[in-house]
Amino acid sequence: MKFKNFLSLKSLIVLGFVIAVIPLFLAVMYAAFGMRETSALGRTVNTHVFEQTKTIRLVLQKASDIERKAKLFVLLSDPTLRQPYERQSYETVRASFKQALSDLLKLHVDNKIALLVNELSEKENLIYQQIIGSDDENNLELPIDEAFQGLRESAATLSREFENHVDHEFNELHQLSESLEHGLLVKGALLLAISFSVIAILLIVLSRSMRQLDISIRRLGAGELTDPVLVNGPSDLSYLGNRLEWLRTHLLELEVSKQQFMQNVAREIELPLASLRQDAELLAGETDYDPNSKRENTALHLCTNIEKLNTVSAELLRYSQINSLPDIKHKESINIKNLLETVIEDFQPMISSKAIAVRMLARPVEISGNPEQLRVIIEQLLTNAVKYSPVGGEIRVILRDAGTLMELEVEDEGPGIAAAERDHVFEPFYRGKTGETGNNDGPGLGLAIVKEYVANHQGKVEAIDARQDQQGARIRVQIPLNQES
Repeated sequence: MKFKNFLSLKSLIVLGFVIAVIPLFLAVMYAAFGMRETSALGRTVNTHVFEQTKTIRLVLQKASDIERKAKLFVLLSDPTLRQPYERQSYETVRASFKQALSDLLKLHVDNKIALLVNELSEKENLIYQQIIGSDDENNLELPIDEAFQGLRESAATLSREFENHVDHEFNELHQLSESLEHGLLVKGALLLAISFSVIAILLIVLSRSMRQLDISIRRLGAGELTDPVLVNGPSDLSYLGNRLEWLRTHLLELEVSKQQFMQNVAREIELPLASLRQDAELLAGETDYDPNSKRENTALHLCTNIEKLNTVSAELLRYSQINSLPDIKHKESINIKNLLETVIEDFQPMISSKAIAVRMLARPVEISGNPEQLRVIIEQLLTNAVKYSPVGGEIRVILRDAGTLMELEVEDEGPGIAAAERDHVFEPFYRGKTGETGNNDGPGLGLAIVKEYVANHQGKVEAIDARQDQQGARIRVQIPLNQES
């Protein structure tokens, strides 16, 4: 299997998940190992210190016993007063003291404590030698008070040094624990950063592909079929991009076929219409004008219908060229309020001829768009509103920004649009009830052109319900303020 095919969306998500989870797993394992190591070291230190403490207490206790036994032995300085067991008892206590010192040295104490232990042992030996040496003297005054004082001082020094040793051991344990904690935080943060980096890269790759798909779909929806669809990324998203490219090519072929068909139809009827118009004018000019002449009326009616066909042909040709104009992508910042006021000013003669009142509620709104197409949108909506409005009626125009959209509403007091026809009035050549009753003599392409131009601006146009107590048509156009290219 090729590597490119392996990088599908599913496999990429699984791969990214695995790569992201591995550092997290390592971080958890490192944390567990660090906690385990710290706990084991703490137990070791506590056990070691506990054994040393127990032994040092025993040494101090035996040192105190040695002093008591030695003093008792000295008090009984007269050999005739001593009992045989007194020396044996002294020797037993002394042996126990020596054993305690030996046990303490076996616990691998530091050098300073070992020196103090040896010093304590030597002072006890000095006392023993003084006592045993005086055993053979008669009424000898034994100078051992200073020796007892030295023994006590050595024992006190050993106790203080051991306390300092215990404090040092626990301080080292605390520092080691902090060091392990700091290392855990640093390495955990590094592993988390690696995980988040992998996730971020994965999201960037996916978001890039999704954005390319979104832009391509928006372009297809807006009728921009010139640029090819290109989607990079996982194989399945690239496959969707290829299918969109196929759709773009197919739509482009259909659009070209539609344009060619409409242009051919327009050209095919252009010459016959010109010939018919000449014949009708000759027919009307052969006789003097007589309003009651049937022949004259027929010729005039024929000229009128020919003019309508010419209008249809021109609109058909114009509609076929909507998406083939070279400036379809030309967009600039447009102040819609100023454009709306300019178009209404241009429509004043038509509006005044029917004594129509225009009520406008417009806020300044700027969008990026094609100025010619935006002008045509407003002109077509006003043309329909004027056409269907009764004499002395009112047209209401509302322009506002609604969040990220520009909203333009044009409402008249004409017959309105039936709910069943609202989805069809934007189709080319569709004529509803107004067309059947003779109120619509146009080619039926105005709203279709509006729909195409609005789609080119990534917006939408729709016929909505009239306001309360009104029955006229109400058309709403919505166009994004910031359009994606």
